[in-house]
Amino acid sequence: MSVLATLLSRSSTKQIQGPGPSEPEIQQILSAAMCAPDHGCLRPWRFKRIQGEAITKLIELAVKTLEAEGKPLNPTKEKNMREWLGRAPLVLAVASYVDHSNDRIPEHERMLATGAAVMNLLNAAHALGYGAFWSTGIGTYTEAVPEALGFDTLEYDFLGFVVIGSLSEPLAVKERPAVIDHVSVWEPN
Repeated sequence: MSVLATLLSRSSTKQIQGPGPSEPEIQQILSAAMCAPDHGCLRPWRFKRIQGEAITKLIELAVKTLEAEGKPLNPTKEKNMREWLGRAPLVLAVASYVDHSNDRIPEHERMLATGAAVMNLLNAAHALGYGAFWSTGIGTYTEAVPEALGFDTLEYDFLGFVVIGSLSEPLAVKERPAVIDHVSVWEPN
């Protein structure tokens, strides 16, 4: 598949299962993230690999944290999260490092660079034949989950989790928005 065909056919999916990417494939996926555009070469993206039994512990941490913070999951959502993540062979926690000593590059540009790194992860996983999904559930908007993962809220903006695995069903072809609805031509006066 050409690079352009890969980009045009990529789609997020929760329909994943084991096996996950091999170690060399994980390194390829993470290496693709390192190629993201990044003003100032700050490389603000940070990832934590979560695999095996650690995924079960992440699920428990998220459920308990949400309950403790007064935002418990409803039973259906909790069941769905447990089933989905229970099939996941690889989870990458994503954060953007906030370098307080650098006031030259605005924080929003660092977050954009981290988002670009995640997009490269998603594209690389797809190019290797895996399904992937960027989730901001799983306790992303809590204090305890990012902290437990080593992302102190004073130093990092926590941005969620990328879940990667083998496709449990073929990717459905999604209808995309029309380019004309999102692009216009600027003509100076």
